[in-house]
Amino acid sequence: MGMITNYEAIQVRFDEDVCFIQIHRPEANNSINDRLIEEFTEVLNRCEESVKIVVLEGLPEVFCFGADFKGIQETLDNAEQHQEQNPEPLYDLWLQLASGPFITIAHVRGKANAGGVGFVAACDVVLCEEKAIFSLSELLFGLMPACVLPFLIRRMGFSKANYMTLMTQPVSARQARDWGLVDAYEENSENLLRKHLLRFRRLSKKGISRYKRYMNTLDNFSMISKAKALEANREVFSDQNNLEKIARYVKTGQFPWEGA
Repeated sequence: MGMITNYEAIQVRFDEDVCFIQIHRPEANNSINDRLIEEFTEVLNRCEESVKIVVLEGLPEVFCFGADFKGIQETLDNAEQHQEQNPEPLYDLWLQLASGPFITIAHVRGKANAGGVGFVAACDVVLCEEKAIFSLSELLFGLMPACVLPFLIRRMGFSKANYMTLMTQPVSARQARDWGLVDAYEENSENLLRKHLLRFRRLSKKGISRYKRYMNTLDNFSMISKAKALEANREVFSDQNNLEKIARYVKTGQFPWEGA
């Protein structure tokens, strides 16, 4: 695959040894589609050699809202276009965020839901504004955050990841910090990010690469969980009943438990 120069789903800015990647799909509530995964992966590959810090951001009101339900519904309506969801490219992208030879920072403003929490949990450092909220809504549709959970468990532990999944309720920045999902939050998260970048830029690329490589040997939970996560994801996204719930929600705005 050649280098992508005109990005559709992200905006990219390089500032010396820092790469800023902004998820930018305002027309789709900053949801995840194949194009976003492809473009994001291509940029991370470019960062491997010389970038020390990768900053992941979203829009001011929505960081990332998870899978593109509208896109899924549109393929269901067109039998010729419909194909089974392949979760592996997204999982590999999160693995690259977690294990790549750079410091990854999630700077969260607004809402992070479902797969958006996967992006957050895969990063080395998570910073957010005081009014940011985090949620896992998958079980409401008969789905599960199968690919998110290995990264979330790695970050905040099994019991809290399990509780957050079962409750499906939004979690505040303060609660997310207390649970270990968030490292720090402030009302002015831009200033918080600036202070962290000033510190991290003192580190050498070689030192960061060696440290991340070593940490990967101490904690490879996300890697060893990959096969089971992909299997579980494919199972719930191939369930026709679940797909019908998604299609109904997109068309009517009604949740699965609401009257037909």
